[in-house]
Amino acid sequence: MRLTLATWNINSVRLRIGLVARFLAEQAPDVLCLQETKCRDAEFPLAEFHKLGYPHIAINGQKGYHGVAIVSKLPLASINRRDFCDKGDARHISVNVTPDGAKPIALHNFYVPAGGDEPDPAVNVKFAHKLAFLDELTGWLSSEKIARDHAVMVGDLNIAPLETDVWSHKALLKVVSHTPIEVEKLGLVFKAGPWFDALRHYVPPEEKLYTWWSYRAADWAKADKGRRLDHVWVSESLAPNLGGMSVHRESRGWERPSDHVPVIVHLDF
Repeated sequence: MRLTLATWNINSVRLRIGLVARFLAEQAPDVLCLQETKCRDAEFPLAEFHKLGYPHIAINGQKGYHGVAIVSKLPLASINRRDFCDKGDARHISVNVTPDGAKPIALHNFYVPAGGDEPDPAVNVKFAHKLAFLDELTGWLSSEKIARDHAVMVGDLNIAPLETDVWSHKALLKVVSHTPIEVEKLGLVFKAGPWFDALRHYVPPEEKLYTWWSYRAADWAKADKGRRLDHVWVSESLAPNLGGMSVHRESRGWERPSDHVPVIVHLDF
């Protein structure tokens, strides 16, 4: 049995449902986790996903901002949504998914706050919120011990932790998403699992790896100033089941694309 999981910050699921349909038709993952869906639950395009062969759907949305969802060919159980920092933001949803002949897997889909432009919590409330979110996430993972059993954490975590996760470590040291304090706090989230980095299992840390390219670049492919903001982490118990991964860079060149691209990870049982 192979379980194929995908994650994608779609930057409006209704605006880009055509791109999602193309991706699902071409890659056919068993489960797709979406971030920045940007719509209320009642506005989520359920019918379109049903037509595409994804009848099992878990949603945590809000009007115009944030929002996460999980669409699946396989049944979903134990659907939960957690509110971090008492903000009421739709930034987390979790489900249990059970591959044939395997134990249930707790799948957590996150959209971590971007943090604004100024990396100073004293003057930027968005950056302060991001740091508080990461602190609360670390405490929650530590207390709930989510990764002691089969678990996967995916999503747009809005931090590129390694020097090779950004186009220029030196140029981005004071840019939100790669500042030392963000990297430190994401490291604590990682250790709280403890988690295993599925993407870096296949792409060595000394090699460049990106999942996001800014809209600001006139020619994003030529400039290639990317960052790895999207992550797939698995519990240590699932690390031996990893069966490959891929980053679908080509979707960044589709018409009216998201600035993020899908990431796929395979688990073999």
